[in-house]
Amino acid sequence: MATIDDVARAAGVSISTVSYTLSGKRPVAEPTRHRVRQAIDRLGYSPHAAARTLAGDRTHLFALTEPLRSDTHAPTHMAFVLAMTVAARRRDYDILLLTEEDASAGMERVTARRLIDAILVLDVAPTDPRADIARAIDIPAVFVGVPDNRKNLVCVDLDFEAAAHMVILRLASAGHRSVGILGHPHEAYTTSNYPPRALRACIEAADAHRMVYHFQTSGQTQVDVDTCRRATRELIAAGATAIVIHAAPEAHTAVLAEIAAHGLCVPDGASLVSLAAPAGVGENPPRLDGVPLVPRDSAERAVELAMQLLSGDPPEPGVYLTEPHYQDAGTVAPPPR
Repeated sequence: MATIDDVARAAGVSISTVSYTLSGKRPVAEPTRHRVRQAIDRLGYSPHAAARTLAGDRTHLFALTEPLRSDTHAPTHMAFVLAMTVAARRRDYDILLLTEEDASAGMERVTARRLIDAILVLDVAPTDPRADIARAIDIPAVFVGVPDNRKNLVCVDLDFEAAAHMVILRLASAGHRSVGILGHPHEAYTTSNYPPRALRACIEAADAHRMVYHFQTSGQTQVDVDTCRRATRELIAAGATAIVIHAAPEAHTAVLAEIAAHGLCVPDGASLVSLAAPAGVGENPPRLDGVPLVPRDSAERAVELAMQLLSGDPPEPGVYLTEPHYQDAGTVAPPPR
């Protein structure tokens, strides 16, 4: 049985172009359409034949596309991989892990060969090429993260906006009027979707409560302890009486060490809150007030939606947010007089 990959190769075009020719979702030049149609006729390709074959005998495999780049915080991402694997196994599915840096190539490959029933997409970038592929193929996909162009996609994520407002409200209610924000490494604000969303929400909440805010990153491509300690000094020097840490566990430890070096104690000398620190990671951060990021919650919702997409009653495209929960650990107090 011919595959879409065979058609693309015979017509000298991409898999996406074949899919667009068949679906009409995007315009395709007439000469290109003609070549694709000729290849389909010559090979006897039936776009839905593989799907019909699998309808009664699925592969029971999900592809999990998780590119490992230079800025990837491996413990956090592997916590999501593990959570996805557990959630899939609970539904009698296994995971085919795609880790190449060019995530699009792996996604197209498993689609062309009909190796999987659905695709789970991790480490979503703001402008993610996998979004266009997901819209073009006829295999369901669920994104754990929200790309800028989310049209016709099913996405799952923590409600980072609500989480950010929770932590800023807690500090404002305690009387803080100057807050420091220690964020992810600099590169994450262009390569990942959620750090800029969380930062914007923190700034909006601080403005709403008439708080002064100061922002520092925790490194260039990875969390750097020296950078975190220097950033903490600069935030304190700028007048911040509380710090929101939205970064990997190593940043939490570095901030606490620098605060102690200043002769301050938490929370009477400085208040600390953690925004979306990953729970269940090998090196768990020190326990602070804040909203944890729980990979299990996102994984369960993503796999549940993937199963619905394979059923006769698929969910509507859109963003499905998991609810944040504030945890009080006693690290917030009124600012020192």
